[in-house]
Amino acid sequence: MTRLQVAVIGDHFMKAHFFEDALRAALPDTALEIRSLELDWPDTPMAHGYGAEAAHPDLQGLREYLGDPAEMAAFIGEADVLVTHLSPLTGSMLDRCPRLRLVAVSRGGPVNIDMKAARERGVKVVNAPGRNASAVAEFTIGMILAETRLITKGHVSLKAGQWRGDLYRADLTGEELCNQTVGLIGYGHIGTKVTKLLRPFGCRILVCDPYVSLDDTDREAGVEQVDLATLLARSDIVSLHARVTPETTGFMNAAAFARMKPGAYFINTARGPMVDYADLHAALQSGHLRGAGLETFGVEPCDPADPLLQHPNVTLTPHIAGASLQTVKVAAGMVAEELRRHVAGEPALNPS
Repeated sequence: MTRLQVAVIGDHFMKAHFFEDALRAALPDTALEIRSLELDWPDTPMAHGYGAEAAHPDLQGLREYLGDPAEMAAFIGEADVLVTHLSPLTGSMLDRCPRLRLVAVSRGGPVNIDMKAARERGVKVVNAPGRNASAVAEFTIGMILAETRLITKGHVSLKAGQWRGDLYRADLTGEELCNQTVGLIGYGHIGTKVTKLLRPFGCRILVCDPYVSLDDTDREAGVEQVDLATLLARSDIVSLHARVTPETTGFMNAAAFARMKPGAYFINTARGPMVDYADLHAALQSGHLRGAGLETFGVEPCDPADPLLQHPNVTLTPHIAGASLQTVKVAAGMVAEELRRHVAGEPALNPS
């Protein structure tokens, strides 16, 4: 019987027992020696390395992570496999873990792993793209409705003891989705699901993604693929679903907001570094944009003094769009299947 030492590093969201149960179910004929550790996320915020100096010299290049490198390396020790959600993995850590051959990251991308160091040492890394696509897509619909149908304004006013009957005024109330054009920037795992959820509302849907073509079902349903300038100019609601790359960092800026229709809404359930939030605030203050739904920020936790947090035309959530038990179960299952394939000598489904 094959014997494997597996180090599992979970947290309060990706609980270690979900990984353990999925691994044992996928590998019933493998003797798994599993040791588990749970980090304090999300109670303790993760570190972000987007364009900033990492807190530890060895962590340069890692974008989101939690955990001290020396402590994490000591825990991994002689393991053959590391299953992780947020813990960092650097070159010096890999040097302290010579038996490590597979790293399975239960995230859409291995942003907590030094991929160059892993490749140089022959360590295979896999990840779990699309693990939270359903959760984020549903959340996006909620954000759109909260802003366009004045749900946030009604909630905030009633919590403050104010009955805002004026929200029924024709000059204040919002349009229904069936009468609006929604533009989606990004047509990956999440963008495609948002498209499918939007279609029953009867709205017009535009998609901008220079790297992916519409699937036949969306094309036949009337979804249009357009360039970014066209999407910004025609959309009543612009929803961001791209990845952070050098090309997309800060691309939603003053110029982009100026191209949007007067009175349009901006929704971000993707990542903060793609947006210039000072420019967004200015576009809201001027009245050019009617509202925004913000789930992510350039720096997290965000600054309590950020004026966007007090703006009356913004719906805010603390980066929780992907938080669902379905996300946890899907991610654990994807990781377990990758380990099964590794043991069986089959190619990885999602190599990094």
